[in-house]
Amino acid sequence: MIYYKRYTGKLLPQKTAEQPSWVQWTHHSEGKTHCEECLMLDGCWFQEENAPSCPHHPYCHCTLDPIPYAVVLMNTTSYSDYSKFDPYLFDPENTYRHGKNRAFESWGYSASDSTWLKNQSEKQALEKYLSGDYMLGKLDRRG
Repeated sequence: MIYYKRYTGKLLPQKTAEQPSWVQWTHHSEGKTHCEECLMLDGCWFQEENAPSCPHHPYCHCTLDPIPYAVVLMNTTSYSDYSKFDPYLFDPENTYRHGKNRAFESWGYSASDSTWLKNQSEKQALEKYLSGDYMLGKLDRRG
């Protein structure tokens, strides 16, 4: 919960102990060259302790700017494409030949459960992200 306290005519946010600190990566254009990684990180939100190091390289002008936890909670989403589940996961025509459908079918799932599985995947991903249970991989266009 966020509390506000009046101080010198301004409202200042006050954090409670259980709220994690979040930051937003902000790229600042200074000069003619731009780091591709920094451009891709621009606007990304991280729990402060899980954020990439900043400055990111010797000529980095990026900053990690604090953002209110309430903003993170209200605006964070997760998305998983339906095609990852049907036809890819259940693969009824054996197009992908990965055999993952056998595991899910042995657990009692079928292609008709694809929407439910997609929603569960998105829900769990969002919960893990908000709790800070994530690791940064490669910082590239695929990462």
